[in-house]
Amino acid sequence: MRNKSNIFSRTKTVVFHIDVNSAYLAWESLERMKAGEVVTVVVNGHECQISDLRAIPSIVGGDPETRRGIVLSKSLPCKPYKIQTGESLMSAVKKCPGLFIAPARFGIYERYSDDLIAYLHNFSDRVQQYSIDEAFVDYTHMERHFGSPMEAADKIRNGIRDAFGFTVSIGVGPNKLLAKMATGLRKPDFTNTLLEGEIGKMWALPIEELFMAGRATAPKLRKLGIQTIGDLARFDVRYLVPTFKSFSHVLWNYANGIDDSAVEPHHSAAKSVGNSTTIPFDVTRYDDANRVLLNLCESVGKRLRLTHTVASSVSIGIRNSDFIHYSHQRRCSPTDNTTTLYNHAAQLFREAWKRDPVRQLGVRADKLSDSRMGQLNLFGQEETDRQMRLDASIDSIRRRFGDESVMRASFLCKDEKRDHTLDRFSPFRSTGGL
Repeated sequence: MRNKSNIFSRTKTVVFHIDVNSAYLAWESLERMKAGEVVTVVVNGHECQISDLRAIPSIVGGDPETRRGIVLSKSLPCKPYKIQTGESLMSAVKKCPGLFIAPARFGIYERYSDDLIAYLHNFSDRVQQYSIDEAFVDYTHMERHFGSPMEAADKIRNGIRDAFGFTVSIGVGPNKLLAKMATGLRKPDFTNTLLEGEIGKMWALPIEELFMAGRATAPKLRKLGIQTIGDLARFDVRYLVPTFKSFSHVLWNYANGIDDSAVEPHHSAAKSVGNSTTIPFDVTRYDDANRVLLNLCESVGKRLRLTHTVASSVSIGIRNSDFIHYSHQRRCSPTDNTTTLYNHAAQLFREAWKRDPVRQLGVRADKLSDSRMGQLNLFGQEETDRQMRLDASIDSIRRRFGDESVMRASFLCKDEKRDHTLDRFSPFRSTGGL
């Protein structure tokens, strides 16, 4: 500990990366325990009731009745069965016939995520939420308040467990990249360091473990003879350029632990607004994809209007069933209108889609500006005003009476009996509301 304290004292910047262990599964389990729900399982030939899903082989994701979809989160007892995040439910059930499946409830998970971010603000005013279950904390010059970085990281880790009932792993490093890489060195519920003098711990890892070296990038690196992160760190970056172009320097810098990005507090002005969703089964039709895109544009448009911003660029991201990701974007007139965003997103999808099975879709609005400083449109202003009034009315009704009080007809379907019900792509069914 003394040696690490000395190293930290010479480090100008100290960053924590906080990652919730099996987030969706942990939060789903806690919510069920609060409601007094139990699961009946067979152990050594005898039935017993379990209240904590984390104690049995269980996953969150997909439809438990049809067993369609993918694994979004898994419990630690799934490890002997080699169940992986992202694999199909059908495959997971074959590996573990007694697997318990819980459908995802993202509206609930967002509340736990908000509690986590609020708690982290007790230790620094520089907190950046990286995803629903990850965050960065800039701990620079905070030692006099909460002790050494290792002491503070352990206080955060233990405090979250005691206050909320779920566990986190924390990575400590001199920048965001090394802090994030450190988190994965040992899980769950551990504090790990990856300082400048400890980068050898990262170099020993297979190249797939490097941040940004995904499923499409890693095989290309291996073809160049790069098997570990250390191999890439020592590789001449000039020979990466023919394959990876400008991305070559990003990969090489990350392999060498170089990252100068700052921890941006969550209350700083957003540079973009986006949303994405993993679809519980492969989408192969335009109609299905368009309803998912409309779902996402509802969320993005609402967030733009809430922050009084408009977007001058729209992009969509597609991840296929082989987890290969590609995207497409276009400039547009400044807008926060849901229908306009959707029209752009649908057209982008039609131009970009390679007709492969789609597992994940995302919509992002970029190049944001203040909507209150907008310029009037000489042509079509009447229609623009009408759409603005429509969006404002929908937002007002949902705030007063709930998200399901008004919805688009495309999110309804008629069953074989007589009533209209929410279809499988409804935002109210899949996420618990916008």
